[in-house]
Amino acid sequence: MDYKVKDYVKKSIYTNLEDIANAPISWDKLRGKTLLLTGAGGFIGYYMTCGILLRNDLYGDNIKVLALERFGDFAKKKFGKLLDRDDVELIVQDITEPIKAERADFVIHAASQASAIEFERDPVGTISANLSGTENALNFAKDSNSEASLIVSSLKVYGTLYTGKPYIEEDDNGYVDFTSYKSCYAIGKRAAETLAASYSKQYGMNIRIVRPSYIFGASRLDDDRVWAQFIANIVRGQDILLKSNGATNRSFCYVTDTVTAMLHVLLDGENCVPYNISNEKSNTTIRGFAQAACEVFPERNMKLAFANPEDEVMPEPSPLDPTPEIMDNKRIRSIGWEPKIDLKEGIRRAVAILEEE
Repeated sequence: MDYKVKDYVKKSIYTNLEDIANAPISWDKLRGKTLLLTGAGGFIGYYMTCGILLRNDLYGDNIKVLALERFGDFAKKKFGKLLDRDDVELIVQDITEPIKAERADFVIHAASQASAIEFERDPVGTISANLSGTENALNFAKDSNSEASLIVSSLKVYGTLYTGKPYIEEDDNGYVDFTSYKSCYAIGKRAAETLAASYSKQYGMNIRIVRPSYIFGASRLDDDRVWAQFIANIVRGQDILLKSNGATNRSFCYVTDTVTAMLHVLLDGENCVPYNISNEKSNTTIRGFAQAACEVFPERNMKLAFANPEDEVMPEPSPLDPTPEIMDNKRIRSIGWEPKIDLKEGIRRAVAILEEE
């Protein structure tokens, strides 16, 4: 096949893509099939698309990817010559419009407005994209008589919890203020899951649901997400300055592990049963992530500092604190998925990608 993935991506990215292409997934179910992926140019979508194309290169699985992305020029720049391959087709359109593409055997709906900046700038667009986008993806899957569809939800559907447990399980359900515009993303994702369940009931569709934790990897240097700024600090050779105590506890999962988890659930998950995606070896506080970023490269003498001296002391946990955003992953492990990349290795890989010429 012309335009091999190995020849058109950075060596450090290729190493990551090998983890996807060689993952113990039920690839036989995808062999010779067509998969529609929304948000194909995004953080997850890029790795999933290229990982599947590499799978074709290495094993001849002949999986065709219909890569839907609303920004055509952005996608063309990101994928380059890989878009000239026969096993990928770029579909340029907004997900809020009915999908204009050939049928697909599988559908993964990963497109979403997910940043805090977008919530503030366009809360209407955020909730609308989650609702109408999910509806359009499911209508396309229904009309295609697809074998299975995957809806990418979010840990934000859980809201604020006070369970007394140190982690969140899929059956937990907390408070979300539905009168606040800041809840546009969380409420949109909750509604999307209900919409998926409704389509499954009414039309007999096979629909899977995943709830990823905080996904990290090589992002833009100007990405406003806190973990991305820590990685950018390393690349720029800057010490990390925390403007809070960094005590917030979260589940993080490296991007390639997130991709393999999504494929596992698409192919082997139960119908309308949500699956958390997390890696217990990457559960940490914001402070812990920053400290790990400094420790990965000791030769660079990176330091962690605090804008406010009182924040240097880690606060004692209180029984009144909400349940931390630590996601239990026993359910997804039960279908054979295992994360491979821990926090420090993920940071190391992200920096390598950003620093490779």
